[in-house]
Amino acid sequence: MIPFLDLKKINQRFEADFKAEFTAFLKRGQLILGDAVHQFENAFAQYCGTKHCIGVGNGLEALHLILQGYKTLGRLQDGDQIIVASNTYIATILAIKQAGLSPLLMESDSATYNFDLDQLAQVKGEKIRGIMPVHLYGQLAPMEAINRLAKQRDWLVIEDAAQGHGATSPKGVKAGNLGHAAGFSFYPTKNLGALGDGGAVTTNDDALAEVVRSLRNYGAKTKYINEHAGFNSRLDELQAAFLLKKLPILDRDNERRRVIAQRYLEGIDQPKIELQQQPCTPDHVYHLFVVRVVNRAHFEAYLTDNGVGYLIHYPVPPHRQKALRALGNLSFPVTERIHDQIISLPISPVMTDSEVDQVIQILNRY
Repeated sequence: MIPFLDLKKINQRFEADFKAEFTAFLKRGQLILGDAVHQFENAFAQYCGTKHCIGVGNGLEALHLILQGYKTLGRLQDGDQIIVASNTYIATILAIKQAGLSPLLMESDSATYNFDLDQLAQVKGEKIRGIMPVHLYGQLAPMEAINRLAKQRDWLVIEDAAQGHGATSPKGVKAGNLGHAAGFSFYPTKNLGALGDGGAVTTNDDALAEVVRSLRNYGAKTKYINEHAGFNSRLDELQAAFLLKKLPILDRDNERRRVIAQRYLEGIDQPKIELQQQPCTPDHVYHLFVVRVVNRAHFEAYLTDNGVGYLIHYPVPPHRQKALRALGNLSFPVTERIHDQIISLPISPVMTDSEVDQVIQILNRY
């Protein structure tokens, strides 16, 4: 069996370091917002090229805290609209709703699976105050076009970088430093994954950073002195210590993912399997390698019978989820077709060349 993602094997590479960090953690006795969190915040800010990194509880809360921060600063208010792609994980939209804002969903491009830029350029509305591009599957959203449009219309640009750790623009700018602020997830399956939940906000906005640091900790900068009606969303000290050990090889891991993706793109030759054709360049870190098939159920059964792991990202589009029925009876035909056909193949930095070859051979026999 070739697993979709072998987390045990990924983390075994750091086993000795993790054990040493846990021992040091116990000796320090700093359990909440200690040295490890501060060190990781500094290291990840430097990695992303931003002035600030604020460790928080998870990726959803990272996005939520950014929006709440801008509300606190007066840049947003209840009911303002935030543009978001319809082809995304539901957390992107939940963050907007939980901040008291209104998500404005847009249709996807059938080739990139991200924003349809022609439709995006035509959108208008007096209540639109921001846009939340998603670096879906590890590929940067079309940030140059988005930032150009946002500047013209005075929109905030808030990156959902939960899948984009290390993705780098042609100008050498990393995810997390391509808008006003960005939210990251360190969920264990991410390219930079913790051993539990974790997240971060990155920004160059001094005022936002100060507010988010307060909001994550009950709205307090000084213990028991609460300036804002805040939340409890802090990056765990132990997870920060683990992330510090994994961050130095993130770029190497991402490059291995690109090598595997290139082998898939060159080797898979089966008309019933549609590949997303794009160059394996630094703007894509291949958190996921997705293909499309018309009869997905049949293909799933074939993969299972042949010992190839897979997942579906995602089976139901957000606007069709019961949890978001308040959005109304929306229709996005391209997004719906993507969700009906998409399937994710195994890809990770610990996959062997032999495993990659086996996947290619099995797919070509389909």
